[in-house]
Amino acid sequence: MGVPAPQLVTIGDNVVDCYVDLGWMYPGGNTVNVAVHAARLGVPGAYVGVVGSDAEGRCIMEALRAEGVSTSAVTVADGPTARAVVHVVEGNRVFGSGLVGVSRFDPTPQHLDLLSRAQIVHTGECSMLDDHVPALQHRARRLSFDFSERPWDYIESLAGHVDIAFCSMPDDDSALHRAETIAALGPRIVVVTQGEHGALVLADGKAHHSPAPDVQVVDTLGAGDALAARFLAGVLDGEAPPLALDAATRYATTTCADYGAFGHRTALSTPHLTPATTPATPKETA
Repeated sequence: MGVPAPQLVTIGDNVVDCYVDLGWMYPGGNTVNVAVHAARLGVPGAYVGVVGSDAEGRCIMEALRAEGVSTSAVTVADGPTARAVVHVVEGNRVFGSGLVGVSRFDPTPQHLDLLSRAQIVHTGECSMLDDHVPALQHRARRLSFDFSERPWDYIESLAGHVDIAFCSMPDDDSALHRAETIAALGPRIVVVTQGEHGALVLADGKAHHSPAPDVQVVDTLGAGDALAARFLAGVLDGEAPPLALDAATRYATTTCADYGAFGHRTALSTPHLTPATTPATPKETA
């Protein structure tokens, strides 16, 4: 018997989030986080990307394998793994300096073949694959894309190639308008995350808002990625978008109870990354 085709393939960014104030690093990156959370939800999946031949790369690979995500399409390259300095201010993640490392790559024909066998392909604005989005759309049955908090001109340039769009507007009350303007470009489903205010989905012209549960927040890093993973799992299972979003909002909130996007704490191995003297303004991710 052959290996069953993955239901979800994520392609693009990976990073180790370096909590320099705590002395720990955690594996992360939007497409890694979505793959891991989907696997925890029972969705067979694979991650496509490039990690470095260093302790940070091993941290990511070991976590992916431990979580049951296929790493057969991951390349280990000579050089540093992508990393980002993270501070937590009143429960909100605040990014400091970062390094792209070896994480930028061009998809190969083998990668595209893997994508074509999945039910959903997911990538996002951190993956540095913007020029390849039309090719990803051509090979994917359904393409999911996380625009995060990118400006409108960026969204407008790519949304026409996307089937399921995610974006974040944590400090804005015009989520429905943003969802409608994105949907007008082509995506059948648009999800707008709003941090502590929950999330909104627009599908087939019908909008639904899911409030975020009131919980004690330790760290918001990766909450939006967890929401995307649970929502996509619901889509794959045939759930109606409002029901999928309700479950996704609850699931994302539970991930805020501990540090890191999905755990796997490892001792920080980059002593040259030092805390910033003045943290940036906190931003929600869910």
